[in-house]
Amino acid sequence: MYKILKRIMDIVGALVGLVLFFPVFIAVSIWIKAVSPGGPVFADIPDRVGKDKKPFKFMKFRSMFPNAHDYLVKNQELYKKYVENNYKLNAEEDPRIIKGGIFLRKYSIDELPQFINVLKGEMSIVGPRAYYFFEIEDQALKFPGTAELVDKAVSVKPGITGPWQVTGRSTIGFVERVKLDAKYAENKSILYDILIVLKTPYVVLTKKGAV
Repeated sequence: MYKILKRIMDIVGALVGLVLFFPVFIAVSIWIKAVSPGGPVFADIPDRVGKDKKPFKFMKFRSMFPNAHDYLVKNQELYKKYVENNYKLNAEEDPRIIKGGIFLRKYSIDELPQFINVLKGEMSIVGPRAYYFFEIEDQALKFPGTAELVDKAVSVKPGITGPWQVTGRSTIGFVERVKLDAKYAENKSILYDILIVLKTPYVVLTKKGAV
């Protein structure tokens, strides 16, 4: 019953999101092509880790110049900072960001295309973070105890929002984040999902992690 209700909630939520934010999709697409015409509207990023470690194409509006990930990997100093900061760079100091990109990322507008991933069955409205393959591989070497936690976390579909989103987002480290995701996978329920969905708008708008 949980799986059926979960999928219904995902389909309804994704359709509502796509209809509600359709004007935003159009406006953002036009803006990206206007300020950075040399690249696609959607981000050209490596595949993410899906359920049971199945790779999938993560849909996201492009907020950086084309081939930004290749640039990051080749820039050793920048990549080191990226890894040390839990695979994140502060948008204000990231040289890859296009004009208006900070605004898109600050309010998670760049993540709206993930509703398409949800409709395709690759993601859920609520679930663990969609990790990069290189991220979990690197962290498994750095923190051997996280491998089991990662396996638990990826036993369910990744989500647009999740426990990591409402308890600190990028301010929490990888170990804490994967612990939250593993706990979610073990204790998943429709009521828990609804609670996370209700908390998410406040967290996104205020940039604060809810308790």
